[in-house]
Amino acid sequence: MIQEQLEHVEEKICRACERSGRKREEVTLIAVSKTKPIEDLKEAYDCGARFFGENKVQEITEKYPQMPQDVKWHMIGHLQRNKVKYIVDKVALIHSVDSLRLAQAIQSEAAKHQLVVPILIEVNMAGEESKFGVSKEEALPLIQQISALENVHIEGLMTIAPYVDDPEENRWVFQEMKKLSIDIREKNIDNVDMYVLSMGMTGDYEVAIEEGATMVRVGTGIFGSRNYSF
Repeated sequence: MIQEQLEHVEEKICRACERSGRKREEVTLIAVSKTKPIEDLKEAYDCGARFFGENKVQEITEKYPQMPQDVKWHMIGHLQRNKVKYIVDKVALIHSVDSLRLAQAIQSEAAKHQLVVPILIEVNMAGEESKFGVSKEEALPLIQQISALENVHIEGLMTIAPYVDDPEENRWVFQEMKKLSIDIREKNIDNVDMYVLSMGMTGDYEVAIEEGATMVRVGTGIFGSRNYSF
């Protein structure tokens, strides 16, 4: 099933790229494997998946040694400062930085490992109270503060759009995120790039791609419904 689902997602990504005049290589598919057993991840890996997204530190630390070394792990969930030390040397990208204190914790642990850790700034574009992330207005001031941290590198922005039945309802969110990334890029801030735009999930990733997403996070569309007993 996972192979068929992956192929289906791949087809949709390709079509969305075609519709928006983009190259397929511009979009990275992150297989969101939270709550999924290692067997499912290995099946997805055998089908070509190399980028895996997890919401919890514990799942990354448990799965990391069980998967091949060429897997790129993405921390996409809310990250507590006291847990940064467990994943700072394991992840390719942290998507969910939304405070200077968290960035400082990443800086501290990265320095111990002599690493520069790539991060994204999480923006709560829709202003949902249940979601983490800074507001659109808070994004630039936070980025300017974090840019001074030498072991942290800002590569772009991330958002979690509202859950909607019709993905078209989220188009404005993705459009605003793209505009924000362009505005910030034009500031030419040292230690800041804006080439990553992580947005779009199983229900709306095609619309997100049409509006400029460079990373889409697809879980249910690849692995099926989540199993919270894991």
